[in-house]
Amino acid sequence: MCGIAGIYAFNPAAPPADRAELRTIRDHMAARGPDGLGEWFSSDGRVAFGHRRLAIIDLTDAGAQPMQSADGQLVITFNGEIYNYRELRKELEAQGHIFRTGSDTEVLLHLYQAKGTAMLQDLRGMYAFALWDAAKQALLLARDPFGIKPLYYTPTRSGTGASSGTLRFASQVKALVAGGQIDTAPEPAGHTGYYLWGSVPAPYTLHRGVRNLPAGHFMWVDAGGAAEPQPFCLINDILASAAHNPAQGSKGDALDAIGAAVRDSIAAHHVADVPVGLFLSAGIDSALITALSVEHGERPHSLTLAFAEYVGTANDESPLAEQLAAQFGTRHSTVMVRKADFAEQRQRLLAAMDQPSIDGVNAWFVAQAAASQGIKVALSGLGGDELFASYPSFRDLPRMRNLARPFARWPALGKRLRKATLPLLSRFTSPKYAGLLEYGGTLGGAYLLRRALYMPWELGQVIGADLVRQGWKDLQTRARLDATAAGIPQDRLAVSALEMSWYMRHQLLRDTDWASMAQSLEVRVPFLDVPLLRAAAPWLAAHPGLTKRAIAAALAPALPRSVLHKPKTGFSVPVRDWLMGDLSATQERGMRGWARHVRRPQAGLKV
Repeated sequence: MCGIAGIYAFNPAAPPADRAELRTIRDHMAARGPDGLGEWFSSDGRVAFGHRRLAIIDLTDAGAQPMQSADGQLVITFNGEIYNYRELRKELEAQGHIFRTGSDTEVLLHLYQAKGTAMLQDLRGMYAFALWDAAKQALLLARDPFGIKPLYYTPTRSGTGASSGTLRFASQVKALVAGGQIDTAPEPAGHTGYYLWGSVPAPYTLHRGVRNLPAGHFMWVDAGGAAEPQPFCLINDILASAAHNPAQGSKGDALDAIGAAVRDSIAAHHVADVPVGLFLSAGIDSALITALSVEHGERPHSLTLAFAEYVGTANDESPLAEQLAAQFGTRHSTVMVRKADFAEQRQRLLAAMDQPSIDGVNAWFVAQAAASQGIKVALSGLGGDELFASYPSFRDLPRMRNLARPFARWPALGKRLRKATLPLLSRFTSPKYAGLLEYGGTLGGAYLLRRALYMPWELGQVIGADLVRQGWKDLQTRARLDATAAGIPQDRLAVSALEMSWYMRHQLLRDTDWASMAQSLEVRVPFLDVPLLRAAAPWLAAHPGLTKRAIAAALAPALPRSVLHKPKTGFSVPVRDWLMGDLSATQERGMRGWARHVRRPQAGLKV
């Protein structure tokens, strides 16, 4: 796990890559890689790579980056982990490839030599990397299918200005900005998207001059500039294929197959040359990972975050987590967080937040707690809700769609009803209800109603109308949401696609990345694994009523009833109480009150 950076002056008229700029970008990400730093410059000065290293696999200096192939024709700077690198290495050695290190980074170089971009189909892991191919005189950028690891770049364009003729990339937006050559004019789609969702949806950022490489895509950059990103593995396609081709077999067969795939993924996510710890709450996801992790004969270090405000209440997960730790024999730590800790850490937290988010406080404190206990790698249960359909949205979105679908053929009617009922409904309940008939007729529209922070018609009251008008046009939110669920003729998998592609990818994974990397901690997510998804999705399509509780009970019978039958509550953090005192839920209108304290384009806390 690392921080990567690079500059490619692809246009001969552009100045060579600036060494000082590269080092500034790279070293702005020092927390992502405290174990080492490196740089590489092409002989003509047109290409420059930087790297900050968090050593997890091959801890020796031989694993340092940027790394060159033996013939010097390929250079790579890589962020992430390839969990099946040993298997890939054996296959490559059988073909005559000779390795000089024990790193997964070198496996990527040899795999590219053997297969080109087809290599991406073979990778199991989380990754973002840049690879320079001297023979092609071209730069390859690639990002993993779930979007676990970030990769930002500057769009290439003709004309004059800092970005003309040069592409820059990095693991963080703020690192690129620190280099001093980025167009930081407000990006309408980024600002509008933030107030719509509480996070900035890809491919946008807050800055006109920075883009987010979409998950599961690669992109070539050569003398002509950057080509359009090309997909190589899309989560939606896997789910659509499963929905069209459900598995054949009983519920017992489904439990066996899914259980085997979960076990395999957790085993793969333990591949490391340092100890792998566990985030342990009172929920099923982390409890299941803990139960299966100890099957490896290890005694891992587990960690629970507790809050002083919750002691003795139903929101305090630490007592049950401590019982689980004792049952499974982990080396357990409970770290208590208090309001004073939040006040002390607030500015540092906001400075580390790479893109604005209404969430991430829990990720920050649990990562800080893990680092304080000497944990360098931790497994998280993130993704279990999206894969195993345990959010209320899996029940509510189809119901909403079925209720509103008869009216979807008359969109003008829904809009008129929304305008007519909005003043009255806003006095007594959420204004979202006014948009039910206008938006709720599709799963994508229903998802917008459920997850949006502000509804489209409210955005102009929060930020400038002109900014919203252009941003909403560029975002194409309704069309993109409908496209996410389109082609998946099974509600359970269609909602999985929506949750994985939007809330999980743009908020949960992004918050996990910046918060953990600020503490030099690698967080792994075993439920977000392409082989697991390919194996489980056809069985979930065949048995849509199969619950996470049933899967966990079959896979880990030792899990106590107190965990399996615990009501779904989510991981609660008292941050709104810390910020605003005792406002009622009605007064703060849900998450909207929190959003007002996080970010405005012109004022408020700077992030």
